[in-house]
Amino acid sequence: MEKNAQMAASFGALLITAGSGLLIIPALRRLHFGQTIKEIGPTWHQGKNGTPTMGGMPFYLGVLAGAVMGYGLLAVSVPGLLGGWLSDRCISLLLAVLTAYLFGFVGFADDYIKVVKKRNLGLKARYKIVAQTLINGAYLCALQLNGTLSTVVALPLLGRVDLGWAFYVLSFLLIIGMVNAVNLTDGIDGLCSCVTFVVMMGFMFIASLLGNTTMSLFAAAVAGGCAGFLAWNFYPAKVFMGDTGSMFLGGAVVTVAYGLGRPELLLFLGVIYLIEAFSVMLQVSYFKLTHGKRIFKMTPIHHSFEMSGWSEIKIDCAFSLVALAGAVLGGVFVYLT
Repeated sequence: MEKNAQMAASFGALLITAGSGLLIIPALRRLHFGQTIKEIGPTWHQGKNGTPTMGGMPFYLGVLAGAVMGYGLLAVSVPGLLGGWLSDRCISLLLAVLTAYLFGFVGFADDYIKVVKKRNLGLKARYKIVAQTLINGAYLCALQLNGTLSTVVALPLLGRVDLGWAFYVLSFLLIIGMVNAVNLTDGIDGLCSCVTFVVMMGFMFIASLLGNTTMSLFAAAVAGGCAGFLAWNFYPAKVFMGDTGSMFLGGAVVTVAYGLGRPELLLFLGVIYLIEAFSVMLQVSYFKLTHGKRIFKMTPIHHSFEMSGWSEIKIDCAFSLVALAGAVLGGVFVYLT
């Protein structure tokens, strides 16, 4: 029955995300909510100028509907499996969904300012960090109050380690860093959707392995939402998700990991996001130290592959395969620990 619920969550999210695009994307065109392509990017991206952005809004409908459908099916069929609305795992699910949406709303505000208010930099960095910090802190506090947050983590080669107070500091940095790393991955048609689809499928199977039904439903719904969005976002993209979608997905990725009580899995399943983020950090640091020299042709690193002649579809496939390898390793790690 759990598999049926996962399928309901996934396909429900897929159909509603793809279907809602029929209404939302034309509306974005009518409102002239088009993406402005920066001149510093690959020159061939200039042809995408004006493509509707803020297209991540279908996620909000699809993922929520999919999660409700999957949960509802289980609640009716096997009510004892979920443990009721006040069980720790159900509260963790509600917190995960709410936190993902809050991060998404920060991205929506950023896109709105860029597109509607015509301010290219969008939401000022300090306001964005403050908002993300408040959401992050509230989420960790809520998990602590719910009794689902443990300072003990399983680390490769080290086994289970109690990080004590350092866990909260590291978690604070990891969550904000990962949300923004997912945002960096949204740089070419379909990339963030493809990679996050693979990541969420991995989380779904791992959640099932751990016996965490609620998190498996949320992961299934997000995976379905990504698949549905690809109908509009795969090359050549008819719409971009914008920060509206990418920050929502970033929030979903971190909350599934923490909802499972296994934040260390972000090191495996989040490998592409980490590579993207570290490529930017290395580039900026090296540029400053060498007064203008670069390690990569352009960052985030997917643009470097583009400038080396890779097609957007080839990059989507290659990065998704790396994400799949990370998901498989994460599953093996969970099985062994």
